[in-house]
Amino acid sequence: MPLNPNKDLKQYYSIAEVSAMFNLPASLLRYWEKEFPTIKPKKSGNNVRMYTKEDLEEIRLVNDLVKVRNMKLAAARELIQRNRAGAKSSNDLLLRLQSVREQLIAIKQELDGIN
Repeated sequence: MPLNPNKDLKQYYSIAEVSAMFNLPASLLRYWEKEFPTIKPKKSGNNVRMYTKEDLEEIRLVNDLVKVRNMKLAAARELIQRNRAGAKSSNDLLLRLQSVREQLIAIKQELDGIN
């Protein structure tokens, strides 16, 4: 799911914001931090997690592999380590296709309104 365009100005996102963006529980995000070393949010003095855009991209990739494609954690971790570029480009392609689909649905709704 695409990020909110108004949020692009932010440098850091809270775990609550990230949880809402991906519709995932915060506990799962914390668990993925342990399982995928590429997800490493900064922590403030109060141990509050602050996710960067890079962290969001890693979470998007893991979410695609684990939740969308139903891969086991070990298989997803291995794929990311073995072929990061391939996994990322596949994820990017999926995001573009979802965007095109949303645009086509919007166009269809407009055309249906004309009739």
